[in-house]
Amino acid sequence: MNLMLILQATTNLAPTTITAPAEMNLWEMFKYGGPIMYVLVAMFALAIYLFIERLVTLKQASKEENTFMNRIKDYIYEGKIDAAKKLCQSTDTPTSRMVEKGISRLGRPMSDVLVAIENVGNMEIAKLEKGLVIMASISGGAPMLGFLGTVTGMVITFFNMTQNSTGTVQLSSLTVGVYQAMVTTVGGLIVGILAYFAYNYLVSRVDSVVRILESKTMEFLDLLNEPA
Repeated sequence: MNLMLILQATTNLAPTTITAPAEMNLWEMFKYGGPIMYVLVAMFALAIYLFIERLVTLKQASKEENTFMNRIKDYIYEGKIDAAKKLCQSTDTPTSRMVEKGISRLGRPMSDVLVAIENVGNMEIAKLEKGLVIMASISGGAPMLGFLGTVTGMVITFFNMTQNSTGTVQLSSLTVGVYQAMVTTVGGLIVGILAYFAYNYLVSRVDSVVRILESKTMEFLDLLNEPA
């Protein structure tokens, strides 16, 4: 009899459901961050685009045929100036454009040739550095935007605290502002740090290309000063 009562009591118990604890993912963090996160995402996408575009451009600029200067030397010694210019135009690199400008100034004083080459070189370097200012601005501006989100999040938190007339602070009224403060800080630091390293890497690649241009310029000038 007691066994029957126990069985009946257990069947009348309501089934209990175990809910899994909520997990924080990137999308949830993004939503808590507020509108500033959209700006940070746009800045991050722009930084990625600039990094890839500049990387491709710098790789093409540093690519040079090993026989280019030797062929230019042969053409100049043989008096084939037009052939040397056509070779420069078909190569389409910063070095070839600088050499082409130097060839077009043949017959003038060496100082005029050097100035012409340097002017073209300065323009080529400006092309290589295109977009680096934006990358630097992102690396410095993203953490500042994250800090702005931190301040606005804390303002929201204190505002919600003052709106409670009961005198007791509810944790749920504080979470929105605190989440925004923390998430925007993390997002701004991530974007800023990645953009900072990408900017420094691109600057180092530009410096390496500049050294190549300088060496090719000296090689071309030495070629002109060699005795026939």
